[in-house]
This record gives sequence, structure tokens and C-alpha cells, in this order.
Amino acid sequence: MTPIHDLLSAIEPVDRSLEPDIRARLDNLTKPRGSLGRLEEIALRYALARGAVRPAWGSKVIVTFAADHGVVEEGVSAYPKAVTPQMVLNMLAGGAAVNALARHAGAELRVVDVGVDFDFGPRPGLFDRKVRRGTRNLAREPAMTAEETLRAIGVGADLARGAARDGAALIGTGEMGIGNTTPSAALFSALLPCPVDAAVGRGTGVDDAGLARKTDVVRRALARHRDRLHDPLEALACVGGLEIAAIAGLILGAAAERVPTVVDGFISSAAALVACRLCPAAQDYLFFSHCSHEAGHRTFFRLFRTEPLLDLGMRLGEGTGAALAMSIVEAAMRCYDGMATFDSARVSGRSGGDGAPP
Repeated sequence: MTPIHDLLSAIEPVDRSLEPDIRARLDNLTKPRGSLGRLEEIALRYALARGAVRPAWGSKVIVTFAADHGVVEEGVSAYPKAVTPQMVLNMLAGGAAVNALARHAGAELRVVDVGVDFDFGPRPGLFDRKVRRGTRNLAREPAMTAEETLRAIGVGADLARGAARDGAALIGTGEMGIGNTTPSAALFSALLPCPVDAAVGRGTGVDDAGLARKTDVVRRALARHRDRLHDPLEALACVGGLEIAAIAGLILGAAAERVPTVVDGFISSAAALVACRLCPAAQDYLFFSHCSHEAGHRTFFRLFRTEPLLDLGMRLGEGTGAALAMSIVEAAMRCYDGMATFDSARVSGRSGGDGAPP
């Protein structure tokens, strides 16, 4: 696996010198200037990320990482951890929501075991990249060692490179792991930073007592590891998760390949936060798909100063939001690349005033 410093050094900020030419094409398409709204912003950001005024399109790949969490023993989830392997099997059988939405989006789904506490054995469609059988209980000890954290990041980076080699023009993130909103909230609290109450939500649907217990667990974890939370890698090791580390690696690996990533929901945003704290230039390659119904996600968007493409009240994870938003990114690029220009269509542009063609 690529050492972390080599991975980070391979990521370059986008070349802003291309922006005037990209905007000129957007403004010369057969429409009033700016009339496609955020689709034009998406097309601009996508072309900049790809480093070309007319980037070629390719396939779409969603990578869903699965892992278990030792913190579940603290009673932070409404579901037992046995659901994690059960849902992985459901995905492999094609029956999960992410399967349906990936099919709708025309995206390939790649399901990865990076840390499930279950022996799947060889199964068609499953990428076996298990680092360990779940994390340790972050409320009592570091969730991962430094070596395990780097291995999980490397898993994600390697899968991003593989997707790029296969012709992916857009990569989506996804996850499955009972209990994973707890480490995500802890990472938001540590790295944004923000108060614990502003980061912790009900996850899979815990009641008021469960929410209070979950909030207390995050507080205790942050207090236990407070001397190591200033560094994003150390914070990830102490209070993160294997699938969160792998998603961070996927984001970094895709950025190194100049392939934009569509970030799914709450858990994937925690991974994106880690990735961007490690390498701020990685943010140039990210589209945030949707605002989760999980309470802390709005806190993230406010403090991270970015906006999602959608807000549908979803809170499922798996890559479902990414699948929906990938269609929007592709739609933006289909307009950008497929529409006629005023010149090619022999359509008269505006004769003057704001928005007149050059």
C-alpha cells in the first residue's frame, strides 16, 4: 500500500487557470447565462477537478465499506451488531436500498468488508479487505492502532486507484456498520470542532434514554483521548472506525487520481472531514450528496462551510444519497458537454446588457 505521505503529496489543488475557458463554454451554451443554476457550478467544479475544459465521461462506481464497532457494547444503537453482516449479505444479494438506487443511477456497486466481525468466506461480489474484526470500544481505549488505521486508509486508496483504472469518472462513498454514527459524531466534535450536543443524533432511532447514553459515551471518549485529538490521524485512530478510515482513503486516493468523489451522508462526511484535515486540497474533488436527517450533519455543513446537493430527510447511509447525487453530477456534465453553443446552433445570443455573450 502507498505510504500516507506519498498519498497526500500526490494530491494537487485544481488548476484555476482553466476556469475562464470553462465559464466561457457554459456562457456560450444555448440558454440564458446562469439559467441552469447549480448545475453550472457543478459542471465547473467537475471540469476543474478533472483538469480539462472538456473532460471525458466514464463509468460511476459506488464503494460501500462495511465494519463493526466495539462501542456498540455501550448501548449506543437501536440495532445489534449482527445486522452489519446481515445487511452486507443483503447488498450482495441485490436487495438493499443502495442496490436499487445504484441500478437507477447506472452505477456499479462494490461492497467491501474492511472490518466486519463475521467470516463471510469467499463470496461473489465481495471485496475482502478485512483489517480486523471490528474496532475496540472507543469509550474505553483507542478504537484502532496507528497501523490498523493506516491499513484501512490504504484499502480505500487502493480501491480508488482500481476504480480509476477501470474508467470511473465519478466515485461515490457508502458504508454499513451498526454503531457508526457514534464515532462519526466524536470525529465531528474533535475535528470541526463543535460541542458534543451539536454532533450527536439518534442514529438508527434510539429513544431519549439512548440518546443521553450515546451523548455521554462520546463525551467520555473525547475526554479519555483528549491529548491525541489535535491530529486527524490520531483522532481517527482513537475515536473513528475502520470503514470511516477506508472512506477517507477512498477520497484521498480518488483525489490523487483526479476523480471527483460524491460523499454520501453523515458517516461519509466524517471521513471527508478527516481527509480534508489531512489534505485541504482534497476538498476540491468533493461533492456532498445530501444533508442527513441526523442532527449533527447540519452542524457539519455550517462549520465546514459547504452545501449538499440534496436535502431529502434521508438517514440510511449505504451510499444511497451518493447514488442519487451522482445522477445530478452526470446530468450537469451531460448538459455541459452535450448542449449546442450559440455559434454551433446558429442561435442568436443576447444583444446587450447583463449576460450578453462575448
